[in-house]
Amino acid sequence: MDLFSSIFEIIDMRSFSNLWYWIGLAVLWSTASHWSMGVPFDLVQRARRIGGQSEQDLLDIVRINRNRLLYIVEVSGLALLGLSCFFFTGLAMLGFVYGVEFAQAVFLLMFPLVLVTLINISAARKLSRVEPELAFVAKTLTRCRIYTQIVGMISILITSLWGMYQNFSIGVLG
Repeated sequence: MDLFSSIFEIIDMRSFSNLWYWIGLAVLWSTASHWSMGVPFDLVQRARRIGGQSEQDLLDIVRINRNRLLYIVEVSGLALLGLSCFFFTGLAMLGFVYGVEFAQAVFLLMFPLVLVTLINISAARKLSRVEPELAFVAKTLTRCRIYTQIVGMISILITSLWGMYQNFSIGVLG
């Protein structure tokens, strides 16, 4: 037995039958729904409940993350769009045309995050048009979180259906 077969035996490259893939999917969407536009949602709740310094902290971190996100989009947005289109087209071709299961798994993990990024950019643009106040910022971040959770639910559904299809068609044991 050589080194590569030992490594591939330890690290199961059949992604959809691997428990770690599903744990990673759950952690990914749990984390993505907790951080709206780079702001932890517990900070929004604390600012609503307590106010004062927590409210000022929320407005400051929203201002910083909004400006940072919009700066990245303005400076290198077109290059990032081109690179991500290249990356996801390559993954989709490898996964769904050539049947590489690992590429399918990575595509189903990463592509919905593009939609979450677009939701965050939209929220940042919306927040940049008005003077920030707690009610508007909290409402915008809450909507951003809800839309992210909707994308996550649909993504988990599609990923689980595709994973079950792959496991039934290939067989669990390969």
